[in-house]
Amino acid sequence: MLGAGIVLVVGLLAAQAGPAGAARVTALCTNSSTDSATLQAAIDGSSVGDEIVIDGPCSLTATLVLAGGRSYRGDGRQATLTQAAGRNLGALLASDSWAGNWTFAGEPITLRDLTIDANRAANPSAGDAVVVRSWNSRVEDLTIYNAAGNGLTITATSRNGTGLGSGRSQVNGLVRGVFVSSSGKNGIYVQDPGNAVTDWNLLDSWVAGSGQNGIRLENGAGWRVSGNHVYGIVLSGISVDRLFGTTVADNYVEDFGAAGNGIGVTVQGDSASTISGNKVFQYTGGGGTFIAVRSVTYGTGNLAVTGNTVRGNGSGTGLSYQRGSNGLVVTSTGNAVAGVATQRNAGSGVTVTAGV
Repeated sequence: MLGAGIVLVVGLLAAQAGPAGAARVTALCTNSSTDSATLQAAIDGSSVGDEIVIDGPCSLTATLVLAGGRSYRGDGRQATLTQAAGRNLGALLASDSWAGNWTFAGEPITLRDLTIDANRAANPSAGDAVVVRSWNSRVEDLTIYNAAGNGLTITATSRNGTGLGSGRSQVNGLVRGVFVSSSGKNGIYVQDPGNAVTDWNLLDSWVAGSGQNGIRLENGAGWRVSGNHVYGIVLSGISVDRLFGTTVADNYVEDFGAAGNGIGVTVQGDSASTISGNKVFQYTGGGGTFIAVRSVTYGTGNLAVTGNTVRGNGSGTGLSYQRGSNGLVVTSTGNAVAGVATQRNAGSGVTVTAGV
């Protein structure tokens, strides 16, 4: 009978019938050197549609490869996966398509309710904490900290640099409610040298103490970056390239690097994007540009920059609109800019209007 609570125990694995014939597979860690093998066996023995429940704390000595078409969650949000000392893994958790160097994205995964400690003090040459190369995926309610590389990476490139094949994409994902802190590089990083990782939502998350950028998107086409709080960043709080039908809205950025931007973007032609309702402040830092359009990659970029609040402590530029060698039309209105040396800097040839 479906959901009757029939349990099969094999070693440290327990499988229980779930809805619509799917199983719940529980992996029981012992915080020891056998945990990676236990977790991977649970995944490898599961079927499409199954839910893998991780009962931590777990000590990982090898990259945990996440098979597609499955859900992964902790047995409570305090279930912790820690990289064992001296392992220096390329990733702590990663999609199967990344680990296997496929020319296509993996099937959808859901990853949630886990604490992930990449332990960079004991793994100084390690890579990223979590790497997602699966389309239509959900990453929610994670705490990720102490990555030597990036905290959370969403990538079109595999472990050995293999890209997605021609015409293949990795679209329609969601990142929500994650907390990423103390990353050596970027807190949340989207790696996309082509045009594959588009039309995702990055919502209601926190990024703190990144060695490079807080949120870094190489391709922002179709993305919604909204409701995030980024603070204590060495370079830019939010850096998004290639805006194309993109929304960057209602984020809170504080204390970014003078060599970066609070929010910095590049824009593509043939579409329009919005930067609205953001709060960008400097409390302990100084200088830099709070909201910057750095350039237009081709054609004429169209952008609405409205209703943002900028508050500096006596230096820097509030709003900067630069076009490079292409065209840029900006509707700039309703922005509250204070405490900066220059309120707005519009480059030569940029058209700035108040809209209609």
